Amino acid sequence: MADDGTAELGDLVMRLARLQRRRFREALAPWDLSPHHARALMVISARDGVRLSDLAEGLRIAPRSATEVADALQERGLIERSPDPGDRRAVLLRATDEGRAVRREIDAARTADSAQLYGRLSADDRAALNRILTTLTDEL
Repeated sequence: MADDGTAELGDLVMRLARLQRRRFREALAPWDLSPHHARALMVISARDGVRLSDLAEGLRIAPRSATEVADALQERGLIERSPDPGDRRAVLLRATDEGRAVRREIDAARTADSAQLYGRLSADDRAALNRILTTLTDEL
């Protein structure tokens, strides 16, 4: 089979993914949060009340790991636990005022970083990249 360049494309996409992860870690430095904890804060603050099982599913991690993540965010005062009114055995995770403020700050930092990274592309190239990546990830 002749090389049609698809292997190189895969390598480039992986390099870009590693670059994005590194830049995300660097952007999170002012809040001393890991990307994992930041994603958890995003999942929790996106809704008013998230069960641990929903957090685990949203992060694609084991429920025990979700408990550890929630514990860490709660220790930092970014989330709180409250009883689930619909199920006495369950608790709901909610972002605190500080957690919502941190999430907004992180969102702004990520937006600024993405603008810097992707701003090197023309508007047409950004639109084409968006279309291509959406096509490739649709089945996921």
